[in-house]
Amino acid sequence: MEEGLGRSVVARHRFARMWALGDRKSPVAHTPALVLLDGDIDVDAVLAPFRSTSTTDIPSKLTLTSRLALSPPHFDSPSPSWQVSVGHVLPPSLDEADAGEAAETAQLLPVSWQRLNHDEALMDPSLLPDVVVLVDALQLAAQPGKLVEAITVLKRRFPGALLWTPGLGGPDNVALLTWFGVDLFDLSRSRQANAAGVVLTGQGPRYCVPSMGETPSMAQQVEHWTTAIAEVRAALATDQMRALVDRQSLNSARSVEHLRRHDALCATVPGLLTSHVARTHGFPCHSASIQSDPLIADWESFISTEYLAPHGLDTILILLPCSARKPYRLSKSHGRFIRAIGTSACHEVMVTSPLGLVPRDLEEVWPAAHYDLPVTGEWTGDEEARIKRMFERFVNRHAYKRIINHSGMELTHDSIPIVDTRQGASAGNHDALERLGEAVRGAVDEFSARGRKNERMLLDTYSSVARKNMSNDAWVQPLKVRGKPPRYRLEKEGKQVALWSIDRGGFSLSKSVVRDLAATNALPIVHLRSDVVWKGDIFGSIVEKFDESIRCGADLLVYQNGEVVGLARAHAPGWEWPATPGRLAKSHQRL
Repeated sequence: MEEGLGRSVVARHRFARMWALGDRKSPVAHTPALVLLDGDIDVDAVLAPFRSTSTTDIPSKLTLTSRLALSPPHFDSPSPSWQVSVGHVLPPSLDEADAGEAAETAQLLPVSWQRLNHDEALMDPSLLPDVVVLVDALQLAAQPGKLVEAITVLKRRFPGALLWTPGLGGPDNVALLTWFGVDLFDLSRSRQANAAGVVLTGQGPRYCVPSMGETPSMAQQVEHWTTAIAEVRAALATDQMRALVDRQSLNSARSVEHLRRHDALCATVPGLLTSHVARTHGFPCHSASIQSDPLIADWESFISTEYLAPHGLDTILILLPCSARKPYRLSKSHGRFIRAIGTSACHEVMVTSPLGLVPRDLEEVWPAAHYDLPVTGEWTGDEEARIKRMFERFVNRHAYKRIINHSGMELTHDSIPIVDTRQGASAGNHDALERLGEAVRGAVDEFSARGRKNERMLLDTYSSVARKNMSNDAWVQPLKVRGKPPRYRLEKEGKQVALWSIDRGGFSLSKSVVRDLAATNALPIVHLRSDVVWKGDIFGSIVEKFDESIRCGADLLVYQNGEVVGLARAHAPGWEWPATPGRLAKSHQRL
């Protein structure tokens, strides 16, 4: 049996990973990391934990050797070391051809575009490699769409493996490639820069500045790698990867193309997006490329096709502008809007970019409570098109009789009267606020709309949150809301069943609600093997089956032998289960 590679995920964001290598309790290296090739200068093994060589035979043999003790269970000497035949690799343009000697299948798995298209052995469920090498990555990068498609297929098929794309990475695209799912890189492009007398930096290749002591030496090339890798690891640890990727993608037109194609592919992957995030997690929307992020498409789809206003609140719709402060109601501007409206009988919806429409009852959930957008007072064509598209579908799914528009965007509807209360003025203008108040009072009187008490408003909000982040809100309906803001309690027959957590924009569920959640099928389900005793967290080795739509941060119902036995909280999305080493979900409640 081949030596294995000790590894566990310590930070993740969609396909991007920071792996801890070696003993899970005391790792000796992390990814992103370098692989040294023949002729490379010596680099600290902590940064470059692997060395690779290849023969000149046809087909060639590829060797990957660890420079550190990374093999379980003892971790007592540098290992593992693998050698495989790469096989005959045809150009990616010949993807319909299937000729030549096939590559070997082992813990080190070489894959080409041709092999992805023709080798059925890759679908063997027992195939669980430690490292996958996309041997023709450099050629795929030159063909529209093929690189990100190949990487996405490999990440989904082998989620527990490290991925290396030889010859492709550099300090100027390490964040982008890590975002796609690449874990290992090499110095090939830096050696080319050295030979050309330039330095490969985080912004791309450029001429050296002798007055700053710069040279094209490999030692200085490695310094740029060190800085770039540190930035990626820091971004992964602080959930700032997308912002870093957006900046780095601008280094070349090809990188922008790859990112857009990657975003489009990600929108088709079940469970890829996050369900809940920490209160400190941001969603920076500073660049135009963020408009293609699948998180935005996911929000638009939900609001346009699934969202329903709280019961009885779909008579009068009030459209309001967003605010820099989140949740909106805590901002000074929304304080003025709320006072001018003066009733809880209307449905308030914010008009904003990049999310389009954000109902008041969802203003505390991810990503509505976390996005950060530069305000210019002008809409781009994409922003305006998304808002109008969402507005039409949103209104047509409800029974509004009057729309009061205080958002500042010109919107029309064929059958429902729309009252423009801004009339060209700013949202906080005294006269505009007076018009807003008058329009609301007139509509409330005309349609006999009734206000809601505070407890009803809170329960409506929590029902909406449950419909957004869970399968349904049936378990919420019989509950009462008690306590003081912001940590409200949800009680059933005087007993607390859930606590509203402002730290995650969701519920902290108690043991007493587990069976109600199971009875209403409110959460994704994980089934444990019948021959294990569930003592701690959930690892792949004890999982029998699971819901592939699991998102990071989501609460899960845990079953064993057909009975619900507790709750867990997902640390890994469903596409990683059960093959990824390490903890997949944290135990939350056990019956």
